[in-house]
Amino acid sequence: MTAAFDSRSASIAVRSFADLKPVRRALAEAAAQQAERERAAQEAARRAQIERHLFAHSIGPVQPIKGQEGRRWHRQELPEPVPVQRQLDEARALLESISDEFDVSTLLDVDDQLSYRRPGVGLDVTRKLRSGAWSIQRQLDLHGLRTDEAREALGEFIRLAHRTGLRCVRIVHGKGLGSPGRVPVLKGRVQRWLVQKKEVLAFVQARPLDGGAGALVVLLQPGGR
Repeated sequence: MTAAFDSRSASIAVRSFADLKPVRRALAEAAAQQAERERAAQEAARRAQIERHLFAHSIGPVQPIKGQEGRRWHRQELPEPVPVQRQLDEARALLESISDEFDVSTLLDVDDQLSYRRPGVGLDVTRKLRSGAWSIQRQLDLHGLRTDEAREALGEFIRLAHRTGLRCVRIVHGKGLGSPGRVPVLKGRVQRWLVQKKEVLAFVQARPLDGGAGALVVLLQPGGR
């Protein structure tokens, strides 16, 4: 008897019943290999299933919280940006000291109006201020303020005017008509304070139509935001 056997792992020619033993062995090996492949595939599928449900298996059964059906979750609003630089500028400005004891007399031009110009600023600047060549853009009236209030108001006004790019402003300090002895109390102080402000380039007594001896016209350094 002659028979032919063909499997995945072997090809054996069977000529007698004695040759069946190798055939059986080959079939058993092929079956074992197939079973191992199936077992490995099942194990891989089991592991994938476990990984997909790892979180649920870890925490166990869960139930939704009661009373949450109609709840709306609002988006968290971001806080407003903090103007750090402005705060630093204002803090630094508070540290600036405007002294009432500052001797301004040596810095004023010796003329009938005691005008002022910062070193390096030409006489033509004060001449133009007196003639009205610079248009007055804003003014501060210090009438009725105590000395401390006037000093603070002047410092804040000059800082703000410089920050916003103004160049020419007027400071009304009054003529002292209501003061004891009719002496202009704030006039000398305002001159003293302005000289100490780095934003100030020059100032002159205002023209009669702009307040005369009761006001100063001030030229500021170029500034801006």
